[in-house]
Parts: sequence; structure tokens; C-alpha cells
Amino acid sequence: MRIRSPSLSELHAFATAARLGSFSQAADELHVTQGAISRAIARLEEHLALALFVREGRRSVLTATGQLYLDAIAPAIAAIEAATVALQTRRTERALRLSVPPTLFSHWLIPRLPDFHAQHPDTTLSFAPYRRDDPLQAPEIDAWLRVGTREWPRHIQADYVVGRELVPICRPADLQGPQAIRTAPDLLARPLLFHTNYPDNWARWFDGVGCPHPPLAPAADFELVALLVQAVIAGLGVAVVQHCLVEKDLAAGRIAIAVPQSVVIDRGYSLCQPAGRAAPAALQDFRLWLLAQAQPGSA
Repeated sequence: MRIRSPSLSELHAFATAARLGSFSQAADELHVTQGAISRAIARLEEHLALALFVREGRRSVLTATGQLYLDAIAPAIAAIEAATVALQTRRTERALRLSVPPTLFSHWLIPRLPDFHAQHPDTTLSFAPYRRDDPLQAPEIDAWLRVGTREWPRHIQADYVVGRELVPICRPADLQGPQAIRTAPDLLARPLLFHTNYPDNWARWFDGVGCPHPPLAPAADFELVALLVQAVIAGLGVAVVQHCLVEKDLAAGRIAIAVPQSVVIDRGYSLCQPAGRAAPAALQDFRLWLLAQAQPGSA
């Protein structure tokens, strides 16, 4: 069988540069030269026949394709790292195996994990592959982060973490000039971009802010939040997304809040664990840390 995957060194260089937005900072973190990072990413782009980064000033910014690739491989890289560490150190009460959806993993959890490791250096985290249809019963998994409403199966104890806040996003330029977006009705005059899996998000937001609207039709729909964000940046229209998944893009100024009105829905990410299984000390620590991270201003 032909092996199509690139080398781990190339993937580590890519993922670290993507997270830091800088080849030189990635080199410092991985203890190699900047040239080594550049060459590894060049080999990866040649292998894939795709551009993964573009330059914006001094920063290296992911292309839409690069973001999709990062979302797909980040959990696998984390799982490989965690599995290696687990083999090098005996599994004890301080080991924790989790399952996390790729979108939440790459956009929200991974940037916060260094803080967890700083607070709990004796805890080893490992990550199981994500399964959309997972019944949340595997005995080798300690806990799952999953999207859902307040209704969970009886065998699951769930703590809501983040993700119920919907916000409309646009380009920063859309807030300037005579045709600037200022109010919720202004958004109805713009092309509305939908999330394929949650096509009711726009209606929920307009209803939540008390803005009457006709039946809504998408100008385009996208299955991944990363694609929605890239479509907004490209000027295809406006979108409504979970605030927690666009924190980095908002902070970087790539997108802006179109109208400063958020709507809270009943669907969000929760930490799920078996109701009948005593939580190990590491899971108790992770739960408290995770809930603290979800508090406003904790990032």
C-alpha cells in the first residue's frame, strides 16, 4: 500500500507554525532553526500540491485549505504525542483519556492546554479519535466533550462548558462607509452564509434579537466553521457562529462582530462522563480547570 501521509516532523512544523502564526516562533518552540521550519513546510506543501500559508505583514496566516488541513490533523497529532508520552511513563491515576470534536479541539481547547499542563504537570492527557456517532460508553475513555442540548442519556453526567453564544460576524470593512452594517435588519440585506449542519442558526439569532425576517435562504452553506470564517473574510457574505470558535480570528482582526447582540441557544459543548463511574482525581482536576477556562475573560 502506498503511504500518502507526510512525515511527523513536517506535520509538527506545520501545526506549530499555524498555532503561533510565525515560522521563527515555531522554530524556537521546537528547538530547530527557522530554515528547518521553512523547509519542512515547503516539503509538505509540495507533497500536498497546495499552499498552506500566506504572508500578512510579519505573520504567516493559514489559507482556507491550510485551516481545513489543520482542523483534520491536529487531533491526530495530539493523540500520537499523548500515546507516546503514555508509553514512556507508566499509566497511573494521573493519566486521562479524552475524546474531543476536531473543531472545538483546534479552535478552543488546544490553545488553552499549555495552561492545564502548567497547573497539572503530573497529569498525562491522551486523546481518542472522534466519532460523531459515539454512544459515549467506551471503558477506555474517561470523558468526552460533545455538542448537544440539556438532554443527555441517563448513563451520562454532563457539565455545560461553552458554545451556546451565537454572534454574527462580518469583515471589519463591512462596518465602515455609507453601507455599513449597524443594526440587525442591515444583515438581511447581505448574503447570509449558513452552517450546513445547523441551518436554523440565522433564524434563531434574528428571533433572539427580536428582528422580524422573511424565510431565510443561504447564499452559500459550509460544513465547517473554518470555511464559514474564510468565506466571510473573502467577502462572500455574513455568518452567525458560536463565539468560542472564532475568538482567535476576532482577536487578530480578520473578522468583526457585525452587530453587538449575541443570542444564547440551548445547544453547546458539554463535558460528558459516565454517571455510574467514579471520576478519577485527574478528571476532577480537568473538569474544574475546563469550567474555569469557559468563564468570560479567562482566555
